[in-house]
Amino acid sequence: MAQKQIKKKKPGIIKTIGRAFLGDVRYGEISLPFFSYVMVLIVVGIVMMSSASYVWANEKEGDGLYYAKKQIASALIGFFIMIFLAGMDYHNFKKIKFPFLRKFNIAGILYAVGLILLVLVRFMGSDEGGSMEARRWLVLGPINFQPSEVTKFTLVIYFAYRMEKKAEEMNTFKGGILTYVALLAPYALLIVIQPHISGFILICVIAASLIICGGANKWQIILLAVVGIVGIVWLINWQAGVEGSYVAVRIKSWKTPFDDVLNDTWQTAHSLIAIGSGGLFGLGLGNSRQKYLYLPEAQNDFIFPIVCEELGFIGAFAIILVFFLLIVEGYSIAARCQDKFGMLIAVGFTTHIGIQSILNLAVVSNTIPNTGISLPFFSYGGTALIMQMAEMGIILNISRKRYYPEEDEEPIEKNVDEKALENA
Repeated sequence: MAQKQIKKKKPGIIKTIGRAFLGDVRYGEISLPFFSYVMVLIVVGIVMMSSASYVWANEKEGDGLYYAKKQIASALIGFFIMIFLAGMDYHNFKKIKFPFLRKFNIAGILYAVGLILLVLVRFMGSDEGGSMEARRWLVLGPINFQPSEVTKFTLVIYFAYRMEKKAEEMNTFKGGILTYVALLAPYALLIVIQPHISGFILICVIAASLIICGGANKWQIILLAVVGIVGIVWLINWQAGVEGSYVAVRIKSWKTPFDDVLNDTWQTAHSLIAIGSGGLFGLGLGNSRQKYLYLPEAQNDFIFPIVCEELGFIGAFAIILVFFLLIVEGYSIAARCQDKFGMLIAVGFTTHIGIQSILNLAVVSNTIPNTGISLPFFSYGGTALIMQMAEMGIILNISRKRYYPEEDEEPIEKNVDEKALENA
């Protein structure tokens, strides 16, 4: 019998946007809420970084917009990378293999590249960031970047690939815990000896989130958590006991932030002053007082106190809320992903942004000791911004998969004779 094909009418742009924000999109669009949150954070971040850096840039570089121009250039590069990755199938990371390295896909090569960069920074590293002689930066001609920013990306991709491929082994101690601790160990060790304690903590938390969501045994996870916490506490205590070490200095500054404001506690003390000076509505955009060389390099790790001073509690809370919504949407994308590989990537990258944001806010408010960790999308740093936007692009690509209908067939309307036959 003849069947009549009914072409499904797609909704208009207004209805599509409405569905996107309500979480009910069905035609393969990216997650508009997630994209909106990312763009808000990037735009506001550049504006605030420009304001926070103006005085320092004018003093050091002779151009008040020096850092702003470089950050905008990095944001534009990052935006095109984000759009490209949002359109590229994330499965390519595990599918594509190179002719001369047939045993390795992109995920495996990325893991190796991250390891090579960390080895290079050990022998060729620079302390250009000025973090008490910590060798965290790699200078290759005009390019100056932190390999630890790249390794967060490479670790997530490789762990997600391997956890999906070896899914049947994840519930065993060897396959679910020991293997990934062994893969994490060289990354973690090379970051610790830079030294970069905050980077070590961050990469361990990201790896732990992947192990948990990857399907490891819950009792083994608890054991790993206990061992990890004990190890971190021991490491911090050991470093704190070394007279003059940067960990010891920062713990002292944390305990007594106003005892030595002319030396070791200068940055922490002025961070707290900036946060408290903003009040409810702030002093107004561009009107910070602490950025006038009181708060050293306010465009970097301590940019959020300038946000609090200029935008006040209301503005600071609004930014924290956008970060919160971004993280919630990121985990929502992970939960609704159709395959384990995409789910784990979304979990890893969302955890990265979430944990790094929390740690930065805790540092600038003196909730925890100063760990030298930047605020995603806000702190000055081209490599970090580009890598973060690349991560967001992949999450946007993953978000498209959750919207695909189970069947791509057009709906079929049965004719009258078929309906009458069924009713009989």
